[in-house]
Order: sequence, then structure tokens, then C-alpha cells
Amino acid sequence: MQSASYSITKCAACKSINTSLEADLREVTTRMEAAQQHADDKIRQMINSEQRLSEQFENLANRIFEHSNRRVDEQNRQSLNSLLSPLREQLDGFRRQVQDSFGKEAQERHTLTHEIRNLQQLNAQMAQEAINLTRALKGDNKTQGNWGEVVLTRVLEASGLREGYEYETQVSIENDARSRMQPDVIVRLPQGKDVVIDAKMTLVAYERYFNAEDDYTRESALQEHIASVRNHIRLLGRKDYQQLPGLRTLDYVLMFIPVEPAFLLALDRQPELITEALKNNIMLVSPTTLLVALRTIANLWRYEHQSRNAQQIADRASKLYDKMRLFIDDMSAIGQSLDKAQDNYRQAMKKLSSGRGNVLAQAEAFRGLGVEIKREINPDLAEQAVSQDEEYRLRSVPEQPNDEAYQRDDEYNQQSR
Repeated sequence: MQSASYSITKCAACKSINTSLEADLREVTTRMEAAQQHADDKIRQMINSEQRLSEQFENLANRIFEHSNRRVDEQNRQSLNSLLSPLREQLDGFRRQVQDSFGKEAQERHTLTHEIRNLQQLNAQMAQEAINLTRALKGDNKTQGNWGEVVLTRVLEASGLREGYEYETQVSIENDARSRMQPDVIVRLPQGKDVVIDAKMTLVAYERYFNAEDDYTRESALQEHIASVRNHIRLLGRKDYQQLPGLRTLDYVLMFIPVEPAFLLALDRQPELITEALKNNIMLVSPTTLLVALRTIANLWRYEHQSRNAQQIADRASKLYDKMRLFIDDMSAIGQSLDKAQDNYRQAMKKLSSGRGNVLAQAEAFRGLGVEIKREINPDLAEQAVSQDEEYRLRSVPEQPNDEAYQRDDEYNQQSR
């Protein structure tokens, strides 16, 4: 009986203990479910916060980069256009001017070659015309003078000089004695110099010489022709064209003999005529020698124009050099700005993916906690960021003892109790 009573008492005690334990178990279970629910809520909140933070950061980074790139591209494009447009226009103008200069020079060279080829034919034609006209002009000095001016005009036209520019005809000038002088032609030279040409030589004696039927008449006419040349030299020397106001003439005047054979005949019989003429500041010229002299003057003018063009080209080249220097300076400044922007970009990327607690490492930590993502960040960049974060953490946090796992287990056991 006592044994049965003891067993009943023990069974009742065990039942009471069991009931107490079941109540404790239900309470613990309820607390654990509440704690689990609370933890789940916290995790969901963290996931939502991380996702919003990631989206906001991504949107902000994209806006910053897009705005920065657009602004830099637009500024660079505007700067380059403002610098290159004037430079391009000057280069085009410089190229056109050089091409025009070379084209004109080639054309003038071709024209000069063609004229030289026709020079002999032209001289022969002019000589024949002079002979024919001399036969028709007998004793009329005024008509002969006018005819000499006509021949002179043809020579001037063949020389390439332009009336009103490189030479002028029948210019009336008043001398110091208030008498009016009228040179036949004034040829302008570069640097403000002038050359006077006189074409009033008469050829009556030469015409008689040419048509003489016997030697005596021919010799007499020849002496008259030489005397006529010598007399015209003296008269022309007395006019003293070199002293006319407003003229910067050379030291001599060109005395034009319009018929080549008449010129050669006089010099053949009296070579000292050249010396006599030079003493009176006179230089004897025929159509051939005058044409050569005028061609030389035309070449001088062409070289003068080319020299002026070369000076303009040099001025433009100097301006172009200055523009190029400014362009290079601006490009250097742009390069420095780009270098600075690159440095800023590197610093921003360093903050993003380098050092302890960098943004990418923290974002990857969220992904490690199970946060759902639509697309991964660049794996290489993310791996580098996480690696550097761990490296900094290892450097700054002291090593834990080997029994750290056991300590965590004890803490867990104590909490469970």
C-alpha cells in the first residue's frame, strides 16, 4: 500500500512538473515566434531600405555622370568651335591668296615668253611700217613727230605697262620759269622714281638718204641725218626735264628714234653720239632697246607687286602664328581641365570602391544578406571593393583568440537558459 501510494504521489508530482514544463514550453514558443516575427519585420525593413538606398544612389550617380559629361562635352565643343572657326577661315584665305599669287605669276611668265617669241617679228613689222611712212612724210616735221609718238605708243603697249598706272602721256608740267613743259611719256618706276621719254625726232634727212640715187646725195643726206640727231640731243638737253617740279626722274631722259635702221645708221657713222648724249643726260633708244628697257621696268613692277603680296602673306602668316599659339594655349588649358576632371573622377571612384567601409562593399554586404537584386554590379569592381574593405578591416581589428567559437557557444547557451 505504501508503495502504491508512493507511486501515485510520484506520478502526480511528475504530472504537475510536466504540466509546468508544457506551460513554460508554450510560453517560450510564443516568445520565439514573436521574436522571429520581429526579426522578419526588421529584415524586410532593412531589405526595403537597402533597395531604396541602392536605387537612389544609382540614380544619383547616373544623373551626376550624365550632367557632368554633357556639360564637359558641350563646353569643349563650344570652345573648339570658337577657336577653330577663325583659324579655318584664315587658313582658307591664306591658301587662296597663295594659289592666286602663283597662278598670276605663271600666267605672266607664259605671257612674257610668248611676247619674246613675237619680239623679232614685231620689230621687223614696225621697221617696215616706219620705212613706208618715212617715204610718205617729206618735210612735215609735225607729222613726223606725231608718227614717232604713235610708234612709241605701240612699244609701250607691247611692253606690258598700263597707261594711267605705270606710265602717262602728254603730262603738262609748269617749270620754275612758269613755262609749261609737256613730255611725251612719263614712265613710273617703283619707289616713286620716273623716266621721261621724248619721241619728237625728225627723219627728213634719213628719208632723203634712203631714196638717194647716187653716193654724193646719199652721203650728204647721211651727214644731215647725223647733224639732226646731234641737234635734237642738244635741244632735249636744254629742256632739263630732270628739274621739273613734282618729278623724281632719273639723271637721264630717253630720246626715242622710232626707226631702227635710222638709229643704227647714225651710231654706225658717229659712235660718239652716245657719249655726247650721255653728257647731256640723254640716252638714245630705238624700238628694240626701248622695248627691252620697258620690259625690264615691267618686271620690276611685277617683282614689286610680288614683294607687296609677300609682305601681306608674311603679315597673315604672323597673325596665323599668333592664332596658332593662342589655340595651343587654349588646348593646353583644356588638357589641364580634363586632367583635373580625371583626378576628381578617380577620387570619386576611390570613395565609391576603395578603403574601409566603401559604398560598393556595403552594397555587396546587403546582397550577401539575401537581398534580391535585378542586376549585379560590375563583378571585378565589386570584388576589388570588397577585398579592400576586408583588408582594411583586418589591419584595424585585432585578432580574436582561437576559442572565440567556444565563447559564442557559451553565450548562446546562457541565453537559452
